[in-house]
Amino acid sequence: MSWSGSPALLPLAAAGPSPAPSTAPPQAPVLRLPTSAQDVSTSTKEAAGWLDANWASWVEGAVRIVIIVVLALLLRAVVRKLIAQFIHRMTREPEADVETVSRLGGLLVNTERRQQRSAAIGSVLKSVSSFTILGTAALMVLSALGMDLAPLLASAGVAGVAIGFGARNLVTDFLSGVFMIMEDQYGVGDEIDTGVATGTVLEVGLRVTKLRGASGEIWYIRNGEVKRIANMSQGWSTATVDVQVGYRERLDRVEELILQTAQEFAKEAPWDELLWNPVEVLGVESVAADTVVLRVQARTMPGKAALVTRGLRQWLKQAFDDAGIKLKEEPGTASALAVPPTVADALPPSALADPASARSLATRPIPLPTPEEQQAFGKLP
Repeated sequence: MSWSGSPALLPLAAAGPSPAPSTAPPQAPVLRLPTSAQDVSTSTKEAAGWLDANWASWVEGAVRIVIIVVLALLLRAVVRKLIAQFIHRMTREPEADVETVSRLGGLLVNTERRQQRSAAIGSVLKSVSSFTILGTAALMVLSALGMDLAPLLASAGVAGVAIGFGARNLVTDFLSGVFMIMEDQYGVGDEIDTGVATGTVLEVGLRVTKLRGASGEIWYIRNGEVKRIANMSQGWSTATVDVQVGYRERLDRVEELILQTAQEFAKEAPWDELLWNPVEVLGVESVAADTVVLRVQARTMPGKAALVTRGLRQWLKQAFDDAGIKLKEEPGTASALAVPPTVADALPPSALADPASARSLATRPIPLPTPEEQQAFGKLP
């Protein structure tokens, strides 16, 4: 059988023997994702890598912020506690014996005044400490967050200068009030003279001081406007009484009676606590035609001079009445002491006082005739 006549098999014969079958496993088909899905996958991988690279710094920053806040709050609480203890020590009653407290009358240990002063100082100290601590903590937190504090501090400095120029009166009042309270220049119940007003202190504030005037009016005085302060309620006061007696009274007897009455006056309540020194007679203050004025002075509790003056004046008046001492000479005695008037001074003016007047000439006596006139009269029939 001839294979030459099979043209279809020639290519196979020419190609040679057939290759051996392959034993490699078949490859999986490649899945092609859309472009948008590929971008999402890439972004997710980048985000995961960024989080993996930065989470440690974030945790560190968060821990730092928490520590700053906790330390600031703890420091603020400790400082406020110390300030509260300091204020409590200021308001605590001083240790003094009963005699001293009774003599001072509770003035130098005035609880209300001390409490108000301590409360004002405590409020200022707490506000300043809280602002300082919390402000510093806020700046540290912003720095931990990575913010640049230079522009913020520069802006705060400019704003502070602007506010300082605009509110300089308010700042002056505030600082003056702080120093007035800390130096204890005056307190509630004191009678003071500020130059612009005089009265009793009702309230002491950091910006305004409230006074009650003598007529009942209330004065609101800015602390920055006070240039001088005269406190009439610190230390001691002086009660001054001018005693008036008759001109003819014996001054040594009057002085002895005044001292004796003052001693009895100082032993009675409540004058025994209000008087701090014995009453003194300073001497003659003035002399008139019918009276002599003696000045009497005594050192008293601060703010009680007017009360002691009224009481001492009443006791002296009663003592003078009992002793028969006159406060003024009688009108008859006073007139006798004067120079008696002359007749010319006692009589009213006369119409004949003028010698050139017609009435004065008419009342003039007729003069005697001269010898010539008599001789002429003798020759008459």
